[in-house]
Amino acid sequence: MNDALREWAYRYNIDHVAFRDLQNMLAPLLDDAPATLTGAPGTEARVVSELRLEASQLGMRLWRNNSGAFYDDKGNFVRFGLGNDSKQFNTVCKSSDLIGISNKLITPADVGKPRGQLVAREAKKPGWKYTGTPREVGQLNFINIINRFGGDAAFATGPGTFGSNS
Repeated sequence: MNDALREWAYRYNIDHVAFRDLQNMLAPLLDDAPATLTGAPGTEARVVSELRLEASQLGMRLWRNNSGAFYDDKGNFVRFGLGNDSKQFNTVCKSSDLIGISNKLITPADVGKPRGQLVAREAKKPGWKYTGTPREVGQLNFINIINRFGGDAAFATGPGTFGSNS
């Protein structure tokens, strides 16, 4: 993204000080991926880190989608995470670990304008294979919904899964 900004600044003769100021203002929006790999090799935490780094390099943004439920200090039951509306729904449809957006060029009917595309990845540790457990079925149901509506969702055991459903 910084290269595109530099080209834009050059094209419109934007002064260096103004350009640096713009970069600093946009930094929180543009540079949100982890700067380094985290998590021990071979763990799901490492796969999440690798996927976020790769997505960022490809011009995408992915955010961690933690999901669960708890009682707060006032005794209120709180659910969090995308689609975690009820225990019953969460049993059959479990949102992915990573949710984000890619900049996708659509069709001539869209006059060639880039459009956002929802991206979701369910991170699994290396070597994982789908076995059809109830949890995996719920995760697959979410993946299938996203893909059916034109998104890009998949299980992922490491980098190299982007564009698989594009």
